Amino acid sequence: MRVLIVDDEPGARAKLRRLLAAEADVAELLEAPDAPAALALVRQQSAPPDLALLDIEMPGGNGVQLAAALREAGVRSVIFSTAHAEHALRAFELAALDYLLKPYTAERLADALARVRERLARPVPPVGQWWVEGERVRLADVQWISAADNYIELHLPPRSLLERATLREALSRPGWATRFLRVHRSHAVNPGHVQRIERLGSGEALLTLTCGETLRASRGYRAALASLAP
Repeated sequence: MRVLIVDDEPGARAKLRRLLAAEADVAELLEAPDAPAALALVRQQSAPPDLALLDIEMPGGNGVQLAAALREAGVRSVIFSTAHAEHALRAFELAALDYLLKPYTAERLADALARVRERLARPVPPVGQWWVEGERVRLADVQWISAADNYIELHLPPRSLLERATLREALSRPGWATRFLRVHRSHAVNPGHVQRIERLGSGEALLTLTCGETLRASRGYRAALASLAP
């Protein structure tokens, strides 16, 4: 396992270094004091780290913003580590794998690493596919994705599959942003399945999909709506 530590406090980085050094499967540790340095470091690597351990409050950009950028760079797992408990909800909204509240124990870190290992053990799906509930799904067959608290539903009518992730996280995955178009805070559509667009006077629209389902596109996503065929 290759791990990236990002924290502006040298003492916090040293603690994580010490704890991670005791883990037999941690093969490499990368460190950065802030978000810009972390992104530069990741871009220098031949392959992205498996895990990023991020502080939230840092100079040069916070850990929440950095997490989104690292996911785009291919980092599969993110764990936030911070002294600010009020950030916990935001961390899970971003589908962070775990959240370590300082000062944490070696046992608590071990629990978090166990979740990382479980995720890394899952096979990486081929381009254009995804594993959901143990099933390999073709993204082209997914007509729309809807948010359900900290889960998303992938709709392949007449059925749907549930996955623990946020809509924002799902759309940040490589290949997903070009496959799905977010037209509402609660859902994103596959443009290839949009059969009809009924534009409303309010700047909103109703989208009819190939399965017959009708979804509302809100005016806050008018730019996205303009990219759909008239």
